[in-house]
Amino acid sequence: MDKNTPSVLAEKIYAAVRLIPRGKVATYSQIAALAGNCNLRRYVGNTLHKNPSNERTPCHRVVNAKGFCSGSFSFGGEHAQQEKLKAEGVVFTNGHVDMSRCALTQEDFDVMSAELKKIIRTKE
Repeated sequence: MDKNTPSVLAEKIYAAVRLIPRGKVATYSQIAALAGNCNLRRYVGNTLHKNPSNERTPCHRVVNAKGFCSGSFSFGGEHAQQEKLKAEGVVFTNGHVDMSRCALTQEDFDVMSAELKKIIRTKE
């Protein structure tokens, strides 16, 4: 495999992120669970940091469990992720996402999980 080709797990992560609805956010743990292992949240973060296409895979929709944005340069600067989320209608309170209003619901998660299974089956 070419070193620039994402692994199967990375592809699952990117596919899961592409399913996050506009105006919602998911946590690293939720994306890890969708990809098959809820303990891989750090791997999810590292994978998203290497995202080959922010236009195709909206990694800015992934935040930590408390709703805080990434402090890294990955999105074009310290406040770029927050600005992208606000532009999509995500609500912030005291500097973090209002998770009670904008986090994935269990229903969202279940729909995403079913859709991801379909996507993976078609690639196998």
